[in-house]
Amino acid sequence: MRQAIISLASGTLFGAGLAISGMMDPKRVRGFLDILGDWDPTLAFVMGGAVAVMAATWLVQNRMAKPAFADSFNLPGTRMIDHKLITGASLFGIGWGLAGLCPGPAFGALIVEPMSAGIFVVSMVMGMGIHRATKL
Repeated sequence: MRQAIISLASGTLFGAGLAISGMMDPKRVRGFLDILGDWDPTLAFVMGGAVAVMAATWLVQNRMAKPAFADSFNLPGTRMIDHKLITGASLFGIGWGLAGLCPGPAFGALIVEPMSAGIFVVSMVMGMGIHRATKL
């Protein structure tokens, strides 16, 4: 039960951040990517804020024996850059640039713009299913 409450609180905080920053609006993301046109720097500030918070978090984590709500840290290992990483990052970036959405904001946008976000979410889920079925 405690894990569910922590997950709900974390997801709510993340969703509120997306909504307040305007990142559920695909026009903002496409405006950030349009560096030769009507450039919108909002996403740069959102990313900068996220990097600052994460940097501070790593400093605190290095001094902790264990997490506040778990028995041990479960941190991913470092892996080399391979074709799967490059392919996945490329597909993510292309989809993000074309649609102006990535998975987190897309689920939030289902409330604001259900039709356009719904098309993206259905396509995303289908892509995940194809990946899992083909094990690419």
